[in-house]
Amino acid sequence: MALIAPLLAGCGFQPMYAESTTGAQLDDVMRTVSVAPIPGRVGQRVRNELIFATTGGGYSDATQYRLEVAIRESVQDTFVARSGEAEGRAYRLTAAFKLIRLEDETVVVSGKSISRAAYDNLDSTFADIRARRDAENRAARTVADDIQTRVAMALSRDV
Repeated sequence: MALIAPLLAGCGFQPMYAESTTGAQLDDVMRTVSVAPIPGRVGQRVRNELIFATTGGGYSDATQYRLEVAIRESVQDTFVARSGEAEGRAYRLTAAFKLIRLEDETVVVSGKSISRAAYDNLDSTFADIRARRDAENRAARTVADDIQTRVAMALSRDV
Protein backbone atom coordinates (compact mmCIF):
# COMPACT_ATOMS: atom_id res chain seq x y z
CA MET A 1 0.00 0.00 0.00
CA ALA A 2 2.83 2.39 0.81
CA LEU A 3 4.23 1.92 -2.70
CA ILE A 4 0.88 2.44 -4.40
CA ALA A 5 -0.14 5.61 -2.52
CA PRO A 6 2.40 7.94 -4.21
CA LEU A 7 1.43 6.61 -7.65
CA LEU A 8 -2.27 7.24 -7.04
CA ALA A 9 -1.64 10.71 -5.63
CA GLY A 10 0.16 11.68 -8.83
CA CYS A 11 -2.71 10.63 -11.12
CA GLY A 12 -5.39 12.73 -9.42
CA PHE A 13 -7.09 9.82 -7.67
CA GLN A 14 -9.25 10.84 -4.75
CA PRO A 15 -11.35 8.50 -2.62
CA MET A 16 -15.04 9.13 -3.21
CA TYR A 17 -15.94 9.80 0.43
CA ALA A 18 -12.82 11.80 1.32
CA GLU A 19 -12.95 15.54 1.95
CA SER A 20 -12.51 17.46 -1.30
CA THR A 21 -10.14 20.33 -1.91
CA THR A 22 -13.04 22.75 -1.38
CA GLY A 23 -13.72 21.26 2.08
CA ALA A 24 -17.05 19.67 1.11
CA GLN A 25 -17.74 16.04 1.85
CA LEU A 26 -19.79 13.71 -0.32
CA ASP A 27 -21.98 12.70 2.64
CA ASP A 28 -23.10 16.32 2.97
CA VAL A 29 -23.92 16.57 -0.73
CA MET A 30 -25.77 13.23 -0.66
CA ARG A 31 -28.07 14.62 2.06
CA THR A 32 -29.32 17.21 -0.44
CA VAL A 33 -30.83 14.52 -2.69
CA SER A 34 -34.61 14.13 -2.49
CA VAL A 35 -35.97 10.78 -3.66
CA ALA A 36 -39.28 11.09 -5.50
CA PRO A 37 -42.06 8.63 -4.58
CA ILE A 38 -41.99 5.31 -6.45
CA PRO A 39 -45.35 3.48 -6.81
CA GLY A 40 -45.94 0.01 -5.36
CA ARG A 41 -44.60 -1.99 -2.44
CA VAL A 42 -41.27 -2.74 -4.12
CA GLY A 43 -40.99 0.87 -5.27
CA GLN A 44 -41.47 2.04 -1.69
CA ARG A 45 -38.83 -0.45 -0.57
CA VAL A 46 -36.33 0.90 -3.15
CA ARG A 47 -37.16 4.47 -2.10
CA ASN A 48 -36.69 3.69 1.60
CA GLU A 49 -33.32 2.07 0.90
CA LEU A 50 -32.24 5.12 -1.13
CA ILE A 51 -33.39 7.58 1.54
CA PHE A 52 -31.48 5.67 4.20
CA ALA A 53 -28.40 5.53 1.95
CA THR A 54 -28.44 9.26 1.24
CA THR A 55 -29.46 10.66 4.63
CA GLY A 56 -28.54 7.86 7.02
CA GLY A 57 -32.17 7.67 8.09
CA GLY A 58 -32.46 11.33 9.04
CA TYR A 59 -34.04 14.25 7.26
CA SER A 60 -32.52 15.57 4.07
CA ASP A 61 -30.82 18.95 4.06
CA ALA A 62 -31.90 21.76 1.75
CA THR A 63 -32.82 19.86 -1.40
CA GLN A 64 -30.61 20.55 -4.40
CA TYR A 65 -31.20 17.36 -6.38
CA ARG A 66 -34.21 15.15 -7.16
CA LEU A 67 -33.78 11.45 -7.85
CA GLU A 68 -36.54 9.97 -10.00
CA VAL A 69 -36.82 6.19 -10.28
CA ALA A 70 -39.23 4.11 -12.38
CA ILE A 71 -39.33 0.37 -11.79
CA ARG A 72 -40.53 -2.63 -13.78
CA GLU A 73 -41.04 -6.07 -12.25
CA SER A 74 -41.31 -9.52 -13.80
CA VAL A 75 -41.23 -13.16 -12.71
CA GLN A 76 -39.83 -16.01 -14.76
CA ASP A 77 -40.29 -19.71 -14.08
CA THR A 78 -37.09 -21.68 -13.69
CA PHE A 79 -36.33 -25.30 -12.84
CA VAL A 80 -39.39 -26.73 -14.61
CA ALA A 81 -40.08 -30.34 -13.61
CA ARG A 82 -41.16 -33.04 -16.05
CA SER A 83 -44.74 -32.55 -14.93
CA GLY A 84 -44.58 -28.96 -16.21
CA GLU A 85 -44.68 -27.42 -12.73
CA ALA A 86 -42.14 -24.72 -12.00
CA GLU A 87 -40.06 -25.58 -8.94
CA GLY A 88 -38.32 -22.25 -8.84
CA ARG A 89 -38.79 -18.71 -10.02
CA ALA A 90 -36.63 -15.70 -10.68
CA TYR A 91 -37.87 -12.25 -9.75
CA ARG A 92 -36.42 -9.49 -11.93
CA LEU A 93 -36.43 -5.81 -11.00
CA THR A 94 -35.43 -3.16 -13.52
CA ALA A 95 -35.07 0.45 -12.39
CA ALA A 96 -34.50 3.41 -14.68
CA PHE A 97 -33.28 6.45 -12.77
CA LYS A 98 -32.20 10.03 -13.29
CA LEU A 99 -30.72 12.59 -10.94
CA ILE A 100 -31.88 16.14 -11.66
CA ARG A 101 -30.17 19.30 -10.40
CA LEU A 102 -33.06 21.52 -9.27
CA GLU A 103 -31.50 24.93 -9.90
CA ASP A 104 -31.36 24.45 -13.68
CA GLU A 105 -33.35 21.20 -14.17
CA THR A 106 -30.40 19.45 -15.84
CA VAL A 107 -29.95 15.71 -15.62
CA VAL A 108 -26.70 15.04 -13.76
CA VAL A 109 -26.73 11.28 -14.26
CA SER A 110 -29.19 8.71 -15.58
CA GLY A 111 -29.08 4.99 -16.06
CA LYS A 112 -30.65 1.61 -15.54
CA SER A 113 -30.11 -0.92 -12.79
CA ILE A 114 -31.20 -4.55 -12.97
CA SER A 115 -31.38 -7.19 -10.26
CA ARG A 116 -32.56 -10.79 -10.23
CA ALA A 117 -33.40 -12.84 -7.17
CA ALA A 118 -34.27 -16.53 -7.26
CA TYR A 119 -36.79 -18.18 -4.98
CA ASP A 120 -38.50 -21.56 -4.63
CA ASN A 121 -42.07 -22.19 -5.75
CA LEU A 122 -43.50 -23.85 -2.65
CA ASP A 123 -46.70 -25.82 -2.00
CA SER A 124 -47.76 -23.66 0.93
CA THR A 125 -49.41 -20.44 -0.25
CA PHE A 126 -48.04 -18.44 2.67
CA ALA A 127 -44.51 -19.81 2.17
CA ASP A 128 -44.69 -19.05 -1.56
CA ILE A 129 -45.80 -15.46 -0.92
CA ARG A 130 -43.12 -15.01 1.74
CA ALA A 131 -40.42 -16.41 -0.57
CA ARG A 132 -41.42 -13.99 -3.33
CA ARG A 133 -41.51 -11.07 -0.92
CA ASP A 134 -38.02 -11.94 0.30
CA ALA A 135 -36.82 -12.08 -3.31
CA GLU A 136 -38.41 -8.68 -3.97
CA ASN A 137 -36.68 -7.21 -0.90
CA ARG A 138 -33.29 -8.60 -1.94
CA ALA A 139 -33.69 -7.22 -5.46
CA ALA A 140 -34.82 -3.83 -4.14
CA ARG A 141 -31.79 -3.60 -1.85
CA THR A 142 -29.42 -4.52 -4.69
CA VAL A 143 -30.95 -1.98 -7.08
CA ALA A 144 -30.91 0.75 -4.43
CA ASP A 145 -27.25 0.06 -3.62
CA ASP A 146 -26.33 0.27 -7.28
CA ILE A 147 -28.26 3.51 -7.82
CA GLN A 148 -26.80 5.05 -4.65
CA THR A 149 -23.26 4.21 -5.75
CA ARG A 150 -23.77 5.66 -9.22
CA VAL A 151 -25.36 8.83 -7.83
CA ALA A 152 -22.47 9.20 -5.35
CA MET A 153 -19.96 8.82 -8.19
CA ALA A 154 -21.71 11.54 -10.20
CA LEU A 155 -21.96 13.89 -7.24
CA SER A 156 -18.33 13.30 -6.20
CA ARG A 157 -17.28 15.03 -9.43
CA ASP A 158 -19.22 18.15 -8.38
CA VAL A 159 -17.83 18.23 -4.81
